[in-house]
Amino acid sequence: MPDFLVLAIAAALGVALVAGPLGAFVVWRRMAYFGDTLAHSALLGVAAALWLQISPGFSVAAVCLILALVLIFLQHQSSLAIDTLLGILSHSSLALGLVAIYLIPGARTNLETLLFGDLLTVTAGEVAAIWFTGISVLLMVTLLWRQLLSITVHEDLARADGIAVNRVRNLLMLSLALVIAIAMKVVGVLLITALLVIPAATARRYARSPEAMAVFASLLGCLAVIVGIAASWFWDTPAGPSIVLAASLVFVFSLATKD
Repeated sequence: MPDFLVLAIAAALGVALVAGPLGAFVVWRRMAYFGDTLAHSALLGVAAALWLQISPGFSVAAVCLILALVLIFLQHQSSLAIDTLLGILSHSSLALGLVAIYLIPGARTNLETLLFGDLLTVTAGEVAAIWFTGISVLLMVTLLWRQLLSITVHEDLARADGIAVNRVRNLLMLSLALVIAIAMKVVGVLLITALLVIPAATARRYARSPEAMAVFASLLGCLAVIVGIAASWFWDTPAGPSIVLAASLVFVFSLATKD
């Protein structure tokens, strides 16, 4: 097996493993549109990295976190519905990122790579960064699992039980921002949320407990990675979209086989 293919599989599996538990919370808390907003802001993070000549991973994570905090603030200050705010922030950040990239003097950026990923060009350093970030996020989710479940079920009751709801919610958003930052190379800005939502939605149809759903979502994500990369290799299709399509086909299969 070629080295670049081994690196691609390792990178995609690292993202799929951490996307499972986080995707479960995205599904439970109905945060899919929120995930899209963070994903679109990733392009603005790339533009900031090019302007400031810093690491894109750090910049994307920082921009996603800032956008999440801005959304929390606006949600409490504005009379607009949350989906309206998400729509405004999502498309505004995407448009601003595209314009900023075009305005950077001498920038040589392949927008198709940013939008749909470029998994087959991932480096060993990027794989190490993906696994380090993924393991760190999984550790944080494991330590805060009960608290995350409590604020997901009922925030007021969780607050009455002494849980720092705002802190836990912000940590969840930070985790999403970090995963989006590492997933951009794998599936691109436009498809990141799909890798979070589709395996978790499929796992929800079979799992009988929150823990089982999180584990099953990770396994389904890994299955989609293997099938998608195999399809990309044999049929010369884009790797990122192929992975998302594989996950979608598994979901369709679950609809046909599970009442």
